[in-house]
Amino acid sequence: MGSVRGYFGIGVEGISKPMNIGSLYRSAHAFGAEFVFAIAPAVDLREVNVSDTSQTAKHLPLYEYASVADMQLPKGCRLVGVELLDEAIDLPSFTHPERAAYVLGSERGSLSPELVARCDMTVKIPTKFCVNVGIAGAILMYDRLITRGRFAPRAPRAGGPVEALPEHIHGGQVFRRGQN
Repeated sequence: MGSVRGYFGIGVEGISKPMNIGSLYRSAHAFGAEFVFAIAPAVDLREVNVSDTSQTAKHLPLYEYASVADMQLPKGCRLVGVELLDEAIDLPSFTHPERAAYVLGSERGSLSPELVARCDMTVKIPTKFCVNVGIAGAILMYDRLITRGRFAPRAPRAGGPVEALPEHIHGGQVFRRGQN
């Protein structure tokens, strides 16, 4: 992965399905999260091992909070709600904070008004309707990775080279390796 400055954590509020939280935590581990959390989960977090085959809780801190008021974040960490709200920023136009904690809602509901009020900002994935919590989290973390990571620019044509070829200029013409 391209090196990314800063850190992030990701969590959920009121999650009720162990498979969904397990999928989210496994993706968080894969994308380089520093911590995962749950606010008032309606499921025993020890049950997520079925879908979290990377056993995230063995490798990352897992924080469980009984309520929004109990939630504590590291100093300087911005809380970003992920929710389909009219005022939320569309993910393709969103600039991720250097230090962020992202929070998603439960499978059958939205973020609580108390949690939305606590968020520094909200972002939405521009879909026609809500997607699975694990999928939404993966989309969000991938977007963070490609926008904050250090990767070579994309090729101007479909597919393109894996890495840019060095260009040589001679007499005003641009030659690339392998061209005459």
